[in-house]
Amino acid sequence: MITLDRITKFYRSVKSPAVDSVSFEVKDGETLVLLGSSGSGKTTLMKMINRLIEPTSGTIKIEGKDVREYNLSELRRSIGYVFQQIGLFPHMTIEKNITILLKLLHYPKAKRIQRAAELLEMVHLDPQKFAQRYSDELSGGQQQRVGVARALAADPKYLLMDEPFGALDAMTRSALQEEMIHLNQKLGKTIVFVTHDIFEAFRIADRIAVMHKGKLEQIGTKNELLNNPATEFVEQLVKQPAQQIEDLEKNR
Repeated sequence: MITLDRITKFYRSVKSPAVDSVSFEVKDGETLVLLGSSGSGKTTLMKMINRLIEPTSGTIKIEGKDVREYNLSELRRSIGYVFQQIGLFPHMTIEKNITILLKLLHYPKAKRIQRAAELLEMVHLDPQKFAQRYSDELSGGQQQRVGVARALAADPKYLLMDEPFGALDAMTRSALQEEMIHLNQKLGKTIVFVTHDIFEAFRIADRIAVMHKGKLEQIGTKNELLNNPATEFVEQLVKQPAQQIEDLEKNR
C-alpha cells in the first residue's frame, strides 16, 4: 500500500503550491489514476512517490515505511517507472534495454536473456523477432511496449506510469490500454497512472483521483464521479463524458 498524508510541494519561484495538502491511499493491486490538466500537480505528486521530487511537507509511506527511510537506489529499483518519452538507449538492443537494471543487479547473462524473452512475450512482441532489434526499428507502440517490459524486469510490486500512451495515435493507444488491463489482471501490480484524458481514466482505473490547481478535488470510482461529483469542478469535468455514455447506452 502507498499512503500519502498531507503532501504539499512549493517551488521557490511560485507563490501557490504545486501540490496542496493531498492525502489518499493506493490499495494493493489497485490501478489509481491521477487525472488532471497540465499544471494540476498530478505528475509532481507521482514523482514524489519515488523521490524524483521531494515534498515540502507531508509524509509518503510504502508498506507502512516512510519513503525517506529507504535507501534511494533500492526504493527506485523497487518501483517500475514508465513515461511518455520512453528513453530507450539507441545503441543497445531491445533485449539489453529491457535488462539494463538486471545487469546492474548482477543477474547472470543467461537469466537476463530468459527474462527479456518472457517480458517480450508478455507485452505481445515475439522475442525471436524483436530481442536483437534496436529502438529505431520499432514503431511508437512497440517502443512503448518495450518501456513497459523494462519497467517490469525486476518484478516490482509498484508501477508509476506518467502519460505512457499520450504520444500515440488513437488506435494504438486504445490497444495498449486494453493490453495493460489484461496484463495487470495476471500480474496484480499496484499502479499509479497519470493522464489528462478522462476517457483513458474511465477505461483503466479502479479509482480516479481528480487533481485541479494542486488540490485533490475527489477520489472515487468512475461511477462515483459520474453519479456523485463532490465539487463543481468535477461536475463540469464529467458532464460531457456522462452525456456521451448515456447516449451510447440509449443506442445499444
